[in-house]
Amino acid sequence: MKTNTQTIIPGRLPSVYGGGAGPWMETGEGGDSSVKVVVAPDSFKGSMTSREAAERIQKGIRQVFPDWTFTALPMADGGEGTVDAVLAGTGGRKIPVRVKDPLGREVEAELGYCEERKLAVIETAAASGLDLLKEGELDPVRTSTFGTGQLMKHALDLGVEEVILGLGGSATVDAGTGFFTALGVRFLDREGHLLEPAGGKLGEIEQVDLSGMNPGLKSVRLTVASDVTNPLLGPEGAVRVFGPQKGVRKDDLDRFEAGMEHYAEALVRATGRDHRSSPGSGAAGGFGFSLRSLLDVRFESGFERIANLVGLEERIREAGLVITGEGKVDHQSLYGKVPVGISRIALRHGVPVVVFAGSVEGDLTEAAGEGISVVFPIVNRPLSLGEAMDQGPQLLETAARRFARVWQLSGTG
Repeated sequence: MKTNTQTIIPGRLPSVYGGGAGPWMETGEGGDSSVKVVVAPDSFKGSMTSREAAERIQKGIRQVFPDWTFTALPMADGGEGTVDAVLAGTGGRKIPVRVKDPLGREVEAELGYCEERKLAVIETAAASGLDLLKEGELDPVRTSTFGTGQLMKHALDLGVEEVILGLGGSATVDAGTGFFTALGVRFLDREGHLLEPAGGKLGEIEQVDLSGMNPGLKSVRLTVASDVTNPLLGPEGAVRVFGPQKGVRKDDLDRFEAGMEHYAEALVRATGRDHRSSPGSGAAGGFGFSLRSLLDVRFESGFERIANLVGLEERIREAGLVITGEGKVDHQSLYGKVPVGISRIALRHGVPVVVFAGSVEGDLTEAAGEGISVVFPIVNRPLSLGEAMDQGPQLLETAARRFARVWQLSGTG
């Protein structure tokens, strides 16, 4: 991980430092100013949740400015942290459910439940995610989204009317066959034998029996939160783009692509709907394709959906400073990740944005044009990746305190 001191991006933060009081400050009787701050980080993957990151940022800054006013809005883009982010805006609670992990082992996963809204929030990553597998356990032949289907069944049993399903972070290339198996769909081979759902079985599927599919799937409003727009097949598809991160070896790409294509043909025959080229069909190892084919779903940007639910733009409009962050900031962060989504909103309202990052890589000059004023790497000394992730919460708190001292030296606070 990078161990440099903070990376300063030419932007609007210095002018704000010297700009005096404004609507984004509250001045007390003694003349002290309290900055209104929106704290809206993504998770620092493998190190801390978005909620914990928000808490650590506030804790660090309060050591310097105890009177600052904070609004904490944990954020996500459909992956890890989606449940926390939605519940922060809607209220509700987490419900633990015993499910199968990607390799079929029993684990406990949580779904979000807002009884007042009859809303459930499910992360594919919670039951079928990469983080549930240890090093060396990636096995795209065997892994399945069955556990995510179990979470959905539990949500339907609660009587929810709406489900937000985040597709980020899956460990699977089973095209969602595990999910639908848990909900009563049967995938059969040429002889009519039932197949175990897994990425390695897609090439054997000849029939898709929908007669036993859970009827609740047809009545619930299902929103898929995902920022992936890839099609199912081809050089930009599920296997060739995302397969390697789920364990597909380079010399197996053609085999998995052929299996995915074979399955797609079977599902098109069964449904009469062809979504192979639809945006998002390649999400979560082809899960998006099956969702589009079998259900009436609405695909939305994960970040935009959550931002609307929590009233992010309204909160930013009233703030004087926005603080966000994620585990790694690089050139890819400019393409739809949480910090840039937030900075674009803040830019419209003239509010400066500070980004904390576990690591910073590459040229981020363009970030200034997106509204990001400053990026602070949180690692302040040479550390291995494992050490940095283990110490992430304390490193973030320390970096937040360091930023607050810089603000204090500017004379604005």
